[in-house]
Amino acid sequence: MTHASDQKPDATNLSHASRRMLALREQVFADWERAVRAGVDQAAELRHPVLIDTLPVFYDNIAESLTPGYGRQGGGDGTTVAAEHGGERARVTTYDHVALIDEYQIFRRCILEALHRDGVSLSHAEVLVIDGSIDAAIKEAVNAFTLVHRGLRERFTAALTHDLRGPLQATSMALELIMMTDDPARIRAMAAKALASVERMGGMVGELLDSMAFHGGQKVQLELSQFDVCELVREVQLEAVGSQAMQIQVTPHSVRGWWDRKALRRALENMVSNAGKYGAPGMPVAIRIDEVHERLLLTVHNDGEPIPQDEQESIFQMYRRAEAARQGVKGGWGIGLPYVRAVAESHGGSVGVDSSRERGTTFVIDIPVDCRPFCDAPTLA
Repeated sequence: MTHASDQKPDATNLSHASRRMLALREQVFADWERAVRAGVDQAAELRHPVLIDTLPVFYDNIAESLTPGYGRQGGGDGTTVAAEHGGERARVTTYDHVALIDEYQIFRRCILEALHRDGVSLSHAEVLVIDGSIDAAIKEAVNAFTLVHRGLRERFTAALTHDLRGPLQATSMALELIMMTDDPARIRAMAAKALASVERMGGMVGELLDSMAFHGGQKVQLELSQFDVCELVREVQLEAVGSQAMQIQVTPHSVRGWWDRKALRRALENMVSNAGKYGAPGMPVAIRIDEVHERLLLTVHNDGEPIPQDEQESIFQMYRRAEAARQGVKGGWGIGLPYVRAVAESHGGSVGVDSSRERGTTFVIDIPVDCRPFCDAPTLA
């Protein structure tokens, strides 16, 4: 089974080299962890889920890319997984850029040594795929690491105006209708719609304030509790099916951990709403739950037009608009995805995206199962 960022669990159509690499995953990470703790000073005392970070997803991406014609040219093709690794290193650890490069070089060595020990004879093209994946990941991770350390400030007004316009107009129309009628039943119905719109605006303002505080260097204030994320996913599924008539497919997996239930639910709701808005009409949205190396992988997938790779990072930044709206929808991505990032990073983790025409679009929240030791990690200084 693969945990790659494209959410395709079936490894039966992969090449021999791909399948062997997947089979060696745990051995590679055991070797890598020992070598990194011994060779990178900043890694010596890190807890396992923070040290392992997003690398398992990246590793499986590389394995997939060894299969000719699979649709992935390298481990970082069509995904932000390497950039998220670099960003998380900047936020959660004391790494510098040299340590970040060192751990990738150790990662390359451990992969090649494990395959050699296993008797896997790599072709020249397969070696180039591994080397190219690691080299590209170093570039993307260091770039993201640098961006986070700069503490980028984002503007707020444009997106707030755009995203509040819909519920504000609905509230205004409901109030105008109330003023035009004396029918008590109709007044109650219109008042209920106005109240729902006001509550929606309240939730959006709350997300905005949390995101503003986060991107200003503060943490989202978390109220941690222990719960099964599968129950939360079912709640979001029922709500989306009932209120938005969406088709939601869930791959259930019970993962019990320590998170902020309200914040994680709002983040998941935003990802599901985004998938429904930009996904192919009539196609279901898929939610999948995985646990890998004491980390929760909560993914939301939709088919449809891909997000251009040069826009994949900007959609998570506060009000940095994508250069072109997808499927003719103008106005950019709004505040939902920056809020998802704020929630994920405040839990000591990351949010990433994998998008291509062949694979569709998958967003993943990748956070420790028990975030209690990590939620006080610095965000943007």
